[in-house]
Amino acid sequence: MNVETIIVGPIEVNCYVVSCKKTNQAAVIDPGDNADDILKVIRSRSFELKYILLTHGHFDHLGGVAPIKAATEAQVLMHKEDKVLAESAPAQAELFGLAAPQEFDVDRYIDDGDIVEFGNLSASVLATPGHTQGSVCYQFEKGVFVGDTLFYGGIGRTDLGGGDFEQLVHSIKSKLFVLPDDMKVFCGHGPTTTIGREKKYNPFVN
Repeated sequence: MNVETIIVGPIEVNCYVVSCKKTNQAAVIDPGDNADDILKVIRSRSFELKYILLTHGHFDHLGGVAPIKAATEAQVLMHKEDKVLAESAPAQAELFGLAAPQEFDVDRYIDDGDIVEFGNLSASVLATPGHTQGSVCYQFEKGVFVGDTLFYGGIGRTDLGGGDFEQLVHSIKSKLFVLPDDMKVFCGHGPTTTIGREKKYNPFVN
C-alpha cells in the first residue's frame, strides 16, 4: 500500500491517495478541496481511480468530490447516516464564508463490516459515530484512515449537528483501540499517529 497526503482547503484537510503498487489502482479519501491538485497526482502516477471514500459528510472533506468523480468516473462511497449532512454542505460552507461545493451522487452507501477492495488492497469499514452519526473509518492492513474521529492527541468535535461526545469515545475505544498498537492512524487533520500512542497519551479518551 502506498499513501500520498495532500493538504487541501482553507481548513487544511488531509486528503489521502491510497494506491496498490502492483496494479496502480487507487482510491482517494476525503478530497475536501483543490480537486486539480488531487487529479494532478492521480494523473502523474497513472493511477486508475476506483473509489472516492468519504469518512463523513462535513463540507471540508467533500468539496473536491464532484470534479474528481466527473474526471475519473470513480465511485463515491459514504455512510447513509450522513446523507442529509452531505446534502447540506453548501449551507455549511456558507457559515464559514467559503465557496459551496458542487453536488454529487453517492454510488454506494456503506456500513460497518463492509469491505472495499481495489487492486490487491482491502479495507474494512468501521462505523464510528460520534463526530457525526455517519462517521466511518477505513482499516487497511497497515493503516486506518479515521477522518475526524481521532487525532494526534485529540478527538473530533462533538458540538456540531449530530455530534455526541460519549458516543465518540465509545466508538474510539470499541473500534479503534482494539487494533494493534503499531497500526498507523491517518487523521483528517494534523499529523499521523499510532493506535498505541493514542491509547497511552490521548487525554480525551483516557
